[in-house]
Amino acid sequence: MSSRRYTGRLIALATQHGKERVLSRPLRHGLGLTLCHAVAVNTDRFGSFAGEHARPADAPTTCRLKAEAAMQALGLDLGIASEGSFGPHPVVPFLAIGQEWLTLVDRRDGFVISEPMLCSHTNFGSCTAADPESCASWLRQVGFPSHALMVRAHGVENAKPLPWLAKGVHGSAELAHWMAVAVDRSPLGLAWLETDMRAHCNPTRMATIRRLAFRLVRRVAASCPACDAPGWGLVATRAGLPCGACGLATEMVQLEEFGCVACSHRQLLPRRDGLTAADPAHCSYCNP
Repeated sequence: MSSRRYTGRLIALATQHGKERVLSRPLRHGLGLTLCHAVAVNTDRFGSFAGEHARPADAPTTCRLKAEAAMQALGLDLGIASEGSFGPHPVVPFLAIGQEWLTLVDRRDGFVISEPMLCSHTNFGSCTAADPESCASWLRQVGFPSHALMVRAHGVENAKPLPWLAKGVHGSAELAHWMAVAVDRSPLGLAWLETDMRAHCNPTRMATIRRLAFRLVRRVAASCPACDAPGWGLVATRAGLPCGACGLATEMVQLEEFGCVACSHRQLLPRRDGLTAADPAHCSYCNP
């Protein structure tokens, strides 16, 4: 029922970063939707990776607000939006991690369906250097030049980082130019380089959004076993997977909670990967 619910409808998307290229096909083939690009919506007002604009709310809420802005701009009752967040891994700080959200808002039937994805495969990072040669290994690591960079002078002014000189830097000559400008303006004689995480400048992130689109489509197509509403899926997890050596509970996920976006129906199920015991390396007793 849920997979046919949206057949033939139009869905609004606000993006300045080419996300329609990876969202259109999954929505069309999976749900029968036609994507409409709300080009007039300035999505930077919902926050920017470069830091000039702060998010108006947390990432999931911001995602919904973007979808609603696209719907309003096009006069549609169905919208979708994407939002991403990147930073150091909470357990292994020297590693980067990202989280992506996709949210579908159905004003006609009163549903808001969201699907998150943690992504450890990301090139998010930054470095300081005086010239491209001195950071050549870092440039290879973050995928330059296929993945763009942002450049500014390293230093602070009025307790804030100096403004960005350039974004979307792809070419070697362009990078050398802006690094020279940055070094000249920096009180420390260094340029600050950072990966440009906007989707159209970051093929790795764009690929993640595409994978997440298929996951969202599958979730929208899944009906609640109690009320038949779309969007049945994972809503929470519970730790406590027993250690394979001593049997004590660990912090690893033991149970997955599935729920409905429309009613209060919930189901608590074992892990979908079939894992029933944790490696002792994850046990605070066996591996204190």
